[in-house]
Amino acid sequence: MAMHSHIDRILWTEDQISLRISQLAAQIVQDFPPAPSPPPVFVGVLTGAFIFIADLVRKINLPIDIHFLTSKSYGSGTLSNCAPTISHHFNVDVNGRHVILVEDIVDTGHTLHKLIAHLKSKGASSVSVCTLLDKPARRKVDVQLVGEGKFYRGFECPDNFVVGYGMDFDELYRNLPYIGVLKPEHYS
Repeated sequence: MAMHSHIDRILWTEDQISLRISQLAAQIVQDFPPAPSPPPVFVGVLTGAFIFIADLVRKINLPIDIHFLTSKSYGSGTLSNCAPTISHHFNVDVNGRHVILVEDIVDTGHTLHKLIAHLKSKGASSVSVCTLLDKPARRKVDVQLVGEGKFYRGFECPDNFVVGYGMDFDELYRNLPYIGVLKPEHYS
């Protein structure tokens, strides 16, 4: 009960999120041939996207590879430091393959820019992005996809600090089943 009282307002309910993820999965499946060879590689950006990627890939009725990497750009603050670090490089060969980066939120674009450049340098034939939340009002870097890559967006997020459904403030609130705006007194 205490965590819920820290939320100013709920932006998207558990049901709304589930429906939108089903729609995103259907779009991704439609964009790929029935048995792509080699299968696309889904790369979840930890830790914020762990719930999202789990729900998303269970609705993808295609052969796929799933891998993870860790990238940090917030630390314990509420604003991106604009200098993301990639702290875990996965050992999958993406040369000549289509990669779908799965993110919880795209904010300034710095993290995506760095991740896409890394995958391109490893020979990915195309890189798409599937993000649950997109915050274009805060974009500082124009994100350039690779090859025939597409941008899949769950919801356009207002310029508020949001938590829940995997997203946190100082490692808290990830387990909320919805996405809400955190009251400023809990992060100021």
